[in-house]
Amino acid sequence: MLHGRQRLRPLAGFCLLVTGLLVAGCSPPVDLEQSVQVTDVSSGWFDAGVVDGKNKLVPSVTFRLTNTAEDELDYVALNVAFRYADNGEIHEEVFKQRVPFENKQTELIVVRSQGGHTGDPPQSRFEMLQHSMFRDMDAVILARQSSAQWVELHRVRVERTLLTR
Repeated sequence: MLHGRQRLRPLAGFCLLVTGLLVAGCSPPVDLEQSVQVTDVSSGWFDAGVVDGKNKLVPSVTFRLTNTAEDELDYVALNVAFRYADNGEIHEEVFKQRVPFENKQTELIVVRSQGGHTGDPPQSRFEMLQHSMFRDMDAVILARQSSAQWVELHRVRVERTLLTR
């Protein structure tokens, strides 16, 4: 039978181990605004085909993230908000929970909205882009690390060009 201090030794060792793991897991978050650069940016309107008998175009943005800091960054969460350019109202947000970095950068990331503009045939997709009622959009790229606040990394106007792939 264990008495007094003998019973506490295993418990003290366990507490020391748990404390060490907690401290190791609490490294300070990386300042994403200063450490992550958005590169290779392109945008346009993706031809989403014919939906319910109408031609459909959806906003699309392609980019890469580069870690410019000395600190290692394994991954970030992304939220790309497609906003109407005329009033800033959100059209749609696309969330990517885990975007990994390899050799300090990500693969090319393609983000497309599910919703967009539709036009009745015989109106071509090119004519849709030129129509006076067509509403331009901005793609706002936000990132965060674990439970930190979202940080805006980049904002780009979705170009009025037709993308087919």
